[in-house]
Amino acid sequence: MAGRGVPGVGPSLPAPLKAAVTRTRSAWWRVRARGKLDDSGGLRIIFYHRVSEDDDPLAVSPRRFRQQMEFLANAGFRVVGLAEAVALAEAGRCPPRTIVLNFDDGFRDVGENALPILELFGFRATVFVPTGVIDGTALFPWYAEQPPLLNWEEIVELDQAGTLRFEAHTVTHPNLLLLTDVESRWEIAQSKADLEARLGRSVEAFCYPAGLFSERELRFVADAGYRLAVSCEPGVNVRGTDPLALRRRQIDPRDRRLDFRAKVAGGHDTPLPLRGLYRRVRYGEQHPKPPANPRLRASS
Repeated sequence: MAGRGVPGVGPSLPAPLKAAVTRTRSAWWRVRARGKLDDSGGLRIIFYHRVSEDDDPLAVSPRRFRQQMEFLANAGFRVVGLAEAVALAEAGRCPPRTIVLNFDDGFRDVGENALPILELFGFRATVFVPTGVIDGTALFPWYAEQPPLLNWEEIVELDQAGTLRFEAHTVTHPNLLLLTDVESRWEIAQSKADLEARLGRSVEAFCYPAGLFSERELRFVADAGYRLAVSCEPGVNVRGTDPLALRRRQIDPRDRRLDFRAKVAGGHDTPLPLRGLYRRVRYGEQHPKPPANPRLRASS
């Protein structure tokens, strides 16, 4: 099914435009909140793709990544694993300044450049990998020349070491909304089966490519046996957040220190105006309505 020709999804807004919007919001947050961190509780998830000097809209430089991790450590943030953090939120015991780190797609520079920095600070992170792209049976279509990825031997070794935990990100990284029911269900369930066969353990978390999902994808993720799934919707996760639609905020290469501080402090928790319309027009995205009495279902 990997060769069916359904396009994948990659970067969206042009980097200069995205950076300008981010800086405007960060400046407004500094005025509004006087630069204070949000200590009201709740869980924030931030995510990266690459940690590299490459000229790539998905690549944060190692120097900047280290500065960001130093900020988290010095500001008293608790950086924990995804499942642990969600369990704390479900129990209503998620302390202020709790952060989860994610990396999408499984690029090799995460192991080469991000891992030593994470180990230095004692931070853990989740890496979501599309199994067919790791196999080489699929490619990221937005690259003319795809950057190196971690191979299966490296993934297994790193997963066992403990700092990085690998979870599912479909097989071919498609826009799930464009697929038939059979194709979408296969992408979601097969990536779990592929990873479990390689890692020799249960895979419990899923990442929607580009955060694109609907009621159908939520159902397929639940049917496949995942306990957690992450989107690209901004915001803080609290008791009552759907564990199959967890909120995250992306960290971009052009983010300055103020931008990073604002993102982890709550200054970018709300979606941009017209964001929903843009994603409906570009991707066909329709978000499911939350249940009448939502409850974060994850458990420890």
